[in-house]
Amino acid sequence: MKNGNPAAIPNEPQAARDARQDRNKYFMNIAMAVRLRANCRGNRVGAIIVLNNRIVSTGYNGTPEKMPNCLDGGCLRCANRDKTYKSGEAYDLCICVHAEQNAVLAAARFGISVAGSTVYTTMRPCFGCAKEMLQAQVQAVYYLHEWNPHVKEDALKTKEQQAEYDRLLVRFPGGVHRLDVPDPDVEWAVSKKAPANVGVDQHGTLDV
Repeated sequence: MKNGNPAAIPNEPQAARDARQDRNKYFMNIAMAVRLRANCRGNRVGAIIVLNNRIVSTGYNGTPEKMPNCLDGGCLRCANRDKTYKSGEAYDLCICVHAEQNAVLAAARFGISVAGSTVYTTMRPCFGCAKEMLQAQVQAVYYLHEWNPHVKEDALKTKEQQAEYDRLLVRFPGGVHRLDVPDPDVEWAVSKKAPANVGVDQHGTLDV
């Protein structure tokens, strides 16, 4: 051990060092493993719920149970992505369940309370997931990649959307934090349509 840090092991992957030295990065790497099950034509997302340093639930995005997968044409909106429906629109037609939603719903299904928990998700939660996690009394959120409300042509509406989104995120007692963790599958997982704006809220979304 040198300067309080464990001795380096030859050929040891960075993820292994992170797992021992930083619990948040350890859990995020597990969320990325969960993401491998995601089935969506857009972003692929994985999420886990942690309570008292133990994983109590996991989730990834895709269509509801026993329905055709998104990649098999199971979701009308996703099947017509970039054709009939523009990016950021027609979410009321999208039947895909988000990773954070699936994690919360799985916990509820098996009678597990998530009050006071921490969610690790590979993408910053959307409006809906943020609302639902607040209602489930999730304490804190750590995310890997950015997500922002889609920038509309109406500048006023865009400003209002961002303000409402930020108003949700400040309600998490433990904050909402972005983790800097290497993601070898980012090209596969993150849609090429990157958000045109990044939130400027001051509630702890800086790198950790």
